Amino acid sequence: MSELHDKVLSQLQNQFPEAVTFSGDERDFPVFHIEKKNLLEVLKFLKSEMGFQFLTTMCGIHYPDQGENEFVLMYQLHCLPTNERIRLKCMMSKAHLDVPSCTSIFPTANWMEREAFDFYGFRFTGHPDLRRILNMDEMNYHPMRKEYALEDAGRDDKEDKYFGR
Repeated sequence: MSELHDKVLSQLQNQFPEAVTFSGDERDFPVFHIEKKNLLEVLKFLKSEMGFQFLTTMCGIHYPDQGENEFVLMYQLHCLPTNERIRLKCMMSKAHLDVPSCTSIFPTANWMEREAFDFYGFRFTGHPDLRRILNMDEMNYHPMRKEYALEDAGRDDKEDKYFGR
């Protein structure tokens, strides 16, 4: 593990003993899986106490084969003075896609949360304007979920297995 990983993990475990369910290094990023109930407190702590002032990325991910943890919100934070970056992941089931909005901590999350709502169906409680951002309001589904075939059923020249499914 990296020195940054150990430093952040130690601080998180001291401040939030039960919040971190997994930690490790993935592709040169320290990664921490955070319980949803602790997410806002952890983000506030990382920003105010550890200097991770910049939310570079927040996005949804769908892993349909992961059972109760099939939906993930991924946050990447950057400490500009030290040029350190970390990644947080918050996992949940399809039945529990309600997540507290972090727009009060990181105003830049506004559009990122709207995108995650639009494409995956995450519902950000406390968001100032949660509505579709790129798709039509009339859509009654979330197109980035891996619940839909990549091609229409009438075609026999293309199979999902050739597209990673």
